[in-house]
Amino acid sequence: MEVFALSQAAQEFMAISKQLEPVQCEKRRLRREIAFAEAERRDADANAARARFAKLDKDPNTARLEKRLAELEPRVTRSSDPEDLPAISFQQREAFYRCE
Repeated sequence: MEVFALSQAAQEFMAISKQLEPVQCEKRRLRREIAFAEAERRDADANAARARFAKLDKDPNTARLEKRLAELEPRVTRSSDPEDLPAISFQQREAFYRCE
């Protein structure tokens, strides 16, 4: 586990990302499922996966958190703190591999 001294925006961004990790993993899995179903011309399976994906997007808590992440992203990318982006990148890589 790495320890970083982060700006307030980066800390909030990472906390929200951690909350959204299960949803993001499920969305990644569904995107892959949709792609395979489309490639194999299994339209019913692709449509079912799209419906599950849309349901995730319609969850009010998820939508609120994703909106807040979108608001924080420009602040984090312009941050003068040199540790913000490496810390966020590290967290995202770790989350990606936990999803697999």
